[in-house]
Amino acid sequence: MSKLYPSAAAALADIVRDGQTIAVGGFGLCGIPEALIAALRDSGVRGLTCISNNAGVDGFGLGQLLATRQVRKMIASYVGENKEFERQYLAGELELEFTPQGTLAEKLRAGGAGIPAFFTKTGVGTIVAEGKELREFDGETYVMERALVPDVSLVKAWKADRAGNLVFRRTARNFNPNVAMAGKITVAEVETVVDTGDIDPDAVHLPGIFVHRIVHNPTPEKRIEQRTVRAAR
Repeated sequence: MSKLYPSAAAALADIVRDGQTIAVGGFGLCGIPEALIAALRDSGVRGLTCISNNAGVDGFGLGQLLATRQVRKMIASYVGENKEFERQYLAGELELEFTPQGTLAEKLRAGGAGIPAFFTKTGVGTIVAEGKELREFDGETYVMERALVPDVSLVKAWKADRAGNLVFRRTARNFNPNVAMAGKITVAEVETVVDTGDIDPDAVHLPGIFVHRIVHNPTPEKRIEQRTVRAAR
């Protein structure tokens, strides 16, 4: 059975609602599901809790949802590239659950693996551990972190077959596999779609069991977040 949908809007139409928790893959602007984010913006859903390593930039990525005030809370590890994020947070208009990057990745991985919580030393003695259970193991203090299981996960891959098996490309893999595994419903945006069986099983990075819907976007913008160059000599 093919999991391919005709458009990003069609793939999200009956699964996104106000007040949901939505996880989005990517690192900076690398490996973000551009078409799905735009479709989420256009859907008009509001009051969202968004889980992502970062919040995009002003006017692109998740920054689009901040501009339209569709996000109520961010669960993220880095938010320094978005002035609107800063403005909303400092004005008390946006909640932030600041999470160390490795802990965020593990919270998503645990959610996908059916592990409800885990202990880590990261954040002990800081605001990250406030209000959380602390426990001692072998003379060291650890903080308990709950897994994340978003209502909907939006991810980006390079290639998919019609059964949803995914292949990521280089650093664009980043958070995407963990985000995909954690979601109750996962939608993957891909650049290339092939028939089921055309991907060597040994080349599959994420099995199709974790992917419910596929959207074909063969020409993503792939905007560069920061471009640093030196003068020609």
